[in-house]
Amino acid sequence: MKTVLIVEDDPINARVFSKILSKRGGLDVKHTEDVEEVMQIAQSGAADIILMDVSLSHSVYRGKAVDGIKITQMLKADAQTSNLPIILVTAHAMEGDRENFLKQSGADGYISKPVVDHQQFVDQIMALLPKETS
Repeated sequence: MKTVLIVEDDPINARVFSKILSKRGGLDVKHTEDVEEVMQIAQSGAADIILMDVSLSHSVYRGKAVDGIKITQMLKADAQTSNLPIILVTAHAMEGDRENFLKQSGADGYISKPVVDHQQFVDQIMALLPKETS
């Protein structure tokens, strides 16, 4: 079973995403907004894909406040985690934000909140999941 790590500071969003992904996508879901934990899960290979909230209001890493863009940059810069697919999830859906955030972060995808089409949400995540190699 594939595992999605949800990095989200809103517990309601995290619960909604978890439900959709486990029920519709048949995926295993982990959730944290603790940056140390995100790094540890990513480096240990315990997640197949990450859903990263762009605006994390409480996240701190090594004494500095960080957002989803910064965490994504750190993961993409690390050879151990650079191939891990990361999808940014954000309520900041203004014109140009998508391109700007993707370029800035190096993320693999972008989903705007609120998520209204649950099947499309699951499909977007499934499309970026690493394929099984036989």
